[in-house]
Amino acid sequence: MSDFYNWAKALHLIAVIFWMAGLLYLPRLFVYHSQSEIGGELEIKMLEAEQKLMRIIMNPAMITSFIFGLVLIGYNTSNLTSTIWLPVKLLLVFSLMGYHIFLSKQKKLFAAGMRPKSEKFFRQINEVPAILTIIIVIMVIVKPF
Repeated sequence: MSDFYNWAKALHLIAVIFWMAGLLYLPRLFVYHSQSEIGGELEIKMLEAEQKLMRIIMNPAMITSFIFGLVLIGYNTSNLTSTIWLPVKLLLVFSLMGYHIFLSKQKKLFAAGMRPKSEKFFRQINEVPAILTIIIVIMVIVKPF
């Protein structure tokens, strides 16, 4: 493997770790936000934390993950047609991107003073990125298909 490929893989993995941290943490913030008093001090702090997490960590990490993922695919395009693990992984990655967009919409609803979903809902969906990440890692490392 070339140094370029190894650097691209390392940067992709770093970005994915930051993105996953945000995807796992934002719903937890929503749990606390759901419990806060509308217009209260906790709600103001939650709005600020949610905005910073999305703007400073999650969005850049998702974009960087995607870009370096494309670089890695471009380096070895045969994986797209010769194996099924990569298309499965990509389907799950696009699902995580959809989840990211869903969380972004929830953040906007909170910012508008709404309580879009229950605290219980946010506790439950917090498992989604963890489960998808487990499957993605198995696809990449074990390549079961």
